[in-house]
Amino acid sequence: MIDILFTHSYFLRFDPKEFRAMMPYPPLGTITAASYLRNKGFSVALHDVMLSKSENEIQPVLKDHKPKLVVIYDDSFNYLTKMCLSRMREAAFKLAKYAKENGCTVIVFSSDATDHLDQYFEHDVDYVICGEAEITLGELADSLLRNGSQVPDNITGLAFVKDGGIHQTENRKVIRNIDMLPFPSWDLVDIEMYKKVWRERQGYFSINISTTRGCPFHCNWCAKPLYGQVYNSRSPENVVEEIKLLKKTIKPDHLWITDDIFGLKPGWVSRFSEIVTRENAKIPFKCLSRVDLLLKHDTVRHLKNAGCQTVWIGAESGSQKILDAMEKGTTVPQIYEATELLHRAGIRVGFFLQFGYPGETREDIDMTFKMVYDCKPDEIGVSVSYPLPGTTFYDRVKAELKEKQNWTTSDDFDPMFSATYSREYYRTLHKVVHKKFRVWRGMRTAWDLFKQPLRTDKKSLRSLASMMYHGSTLPIQSLRLERLEQKET
Repeated sequence: MIDILFTHSYFLRFDPKEFRAMMPYPPLGTITAASYLRNKGFSVALHDVMLSKSENEIQPVLKDHKPKLVVIYDDSFNYLTKMCLSRMREAAFKLAKYAKENGCTVIVFSSDATDHLDQYFEHDVDYVICGEAEITLGELADSLLRNGSQVPDNITGLAFVKDGGIHQTENRKVIRNIDMLPFPSWDLVDIEMYKKVWRERQGYFSINISTTRGCPFHCNWCAKPLYGQVYNSRSPENVVEEIKLLKKTIKPDHLWITDDIFGLKPGWVSRFSEIVTRENAKIPFKCLSRVDLLLKHDTVRHLKNAGCQTVWIGAESGSQKILDAMEKGTTVPQIYEATELLHRAGIRVGFFLQFGYPGETREDIDMTFKMVYDCKPDEIGVSVSYPLPGTTFYDRVKAELKEKQNWTTSDDFDPMFSATYSREYYRTLHKVVHKKFRVWRGMRTAWDLFKQPLRTDKKSLRSLASMMYHGSTLPIQSLRLERLEQKET
């Protein structure tokens, strides 16, 4: 028997696009919370559903561990959980049902639960943690397991049903010194399973870490239900200590630094680069940043020196009109300049692209095509504007929303509001963007091999094969896109 069984609701198998990509990461936020509760003296276990086939796999785990509390703790460092996909909501409800059938108290922490308290309380959930969760969860566990199951009215950051209605306590203040939190409990994770999947599918093994919480910028489509408009950072020294521990124990080939913005504080990246080099702790990594920040403080050089291989940037659109409407705070010329700087330093570049923002026209879409062609990013991620509660964007289009207000999977692409085009159009646009990108990338590879044929390798041959396939299918999809445009305008 244990005190607390941790789980989460992101099943990779239920998200077909991500399942095909097969780049699974353990639930970092979940095992950090488990570590915090462990330090408080509670016995904990983890049921990791990332690679599970169905929700009912939790049932034998419940029988074996007989937990008093089941905590469905979604990984807030995984952007896919922030999308509040309805398929994962259904999974959370089933997990809660099975836990309740086994006599457990059910606690949930997720962006989706925070936004839809009523639905979760209708599906066997006893408590929802709203805001930063570790301290709230620790106090709640104390109350339920050590203090006679007292009703926790004095615990901030909590929601529960009381007197027939939903009761929310005061907001929990965020942790400013996040160095105080313990390192994640990696021993709870089946690391060998992750290693096997990664090395079979990708040829290397990547693991995730986080150095910050929150984001201070004001992109009006970005939901921040958990941390709010804040930004708190671990010290470079603390981060390097964790990396050294990972090198010694898990031995990853690569790191994904999950921060919304890596190294925002002036001087942080340079200090990190200095310490990680001195301590012989470098592991190649990818991170996310903003183009305006990459142009300051010699950041790109320090990233390179620290071991950065890839930087993903929220380019979003090649139209300044759309960037301004999003209140992005960046410019198209900055995207060009930052991409050039990164490429010159030998760092790969990923572009997040977003189509369908209100007011976007075909001319704006063509500007985004041009930006991708000109800047030559190494990878792209394409999505459609997605209104989530708590955002300015959501408030603007709320009156236009239909019954469906969440995507089912991450490639749903339903605008759900009165966008310029239909879901079918944006799904076709997604195919056209990716096909054009792969053709352009293959053309660059062909030119490079023409100049230096002795550098031919498996990667370049795959790029050429991809170019030929997508080049042959691109005209059909482009024609379909044009016909949809004519039909819908």
